[in-house]
Amino acid sequence: MTDLALGVVAGGTASEIAALEALPVQSIWAGGHVASPNGSPEAMVGLARLASLTDRVRIGTSILLLPLYPPAIVAKQIADLDRATTGRVTLGVGIGGEYPVEFRACQSPRSERGARTDEAISLLRKLWSGEPVTHRGRYYSMEDVLILPAPVQAGGPPIVVAGRREPAMRRAARLGDGWMPYLYSARRYASSVETVSALAREAGRDLTNFEWYAFVFVAVNRDGERAREHATRFLGGMYNQDFPAMLPSIAAVGTPEEVTCSLQAFVDAGARHLIMAPATADRDGTLARLFDDVIPELHVRA
Repeated sequence: MTDLALGVVAGGTASEIAALEALPVQSIWAGGHVASPNGSPEAMVGLARLASLTDRVRIGTSILLLPLYPPAIVAKQIADLDRATTGRVTLGVGIGGEYPVEFRACQSPRSERGARTDEAISLLRKLWSGEPVTHRGRYYSMEDVLILPAPVQAGGPPIVVAGRREPAMRRAARLGDGWMPYLYSARRYASSVETVSALAREAGRDLTNFEWYAFVFVAVNRDGERAREHATRFLGGMYNQDFPAMLPSIAAVGTPEEVTCSLQAFVDAGARHLIMAPATADRDGTLARLFDDVIPELHVRA
């Protein structure tokens, strides 16, 4: 497992989060929405809970729907949480769009979400500088805005870009500190690594310290069919789609041996930080089998 980092999506209770931090993981993540039909929590509140309930691991958003938020508010909240955790925050961002009601509720045009995110990423970095910021952009304008205290991490926390399509890859290559696709197959992940790398070269950008994340839904059971049934039910409720045919190519589910094979394929495709999201009501069982039977078998090949 040399050079392979592990992360897990947070559970809901303080005891669940404490149990996650006791696992051999490097990161714990909180996601969420503002107005989704499945009653998801909100990402920044989730991140604040992780800040108060963890001591060791990096914490991050997977993901914050950045175009829904005023950049100055995000900059201030993230700076404060970074200081509270002595520099353990990573900001994962995406554009969303699967729930149009969120954009109506936040009065942010859905059609502008990509361009707003690009401008907001650049603006966040300015606001984390500890210097007054004057900005005249297409979507955001401000004059002499000073956000103090600045984050602990020099230049602010890493900004990791999530997504599935080429505009998101371009955003990661040009503006992000990492790439975090989701609902991907390992083959598609490998292709995205090539695309992000090529786009970065076109932009003249060095990706030496760039981080390659893979957000993977997981369900592990000695009975592989039961694991697949649980994941299909879980993901179908979350995304309001019919998943049985798609499941093998967008999640790591099945027996410990099958899940090991699936996750190893992501590592072989270039992922160096696996973020595992239990796609089952049996979170405890899936996590126990992951760390007992699956994780010890993973390795980065020379």
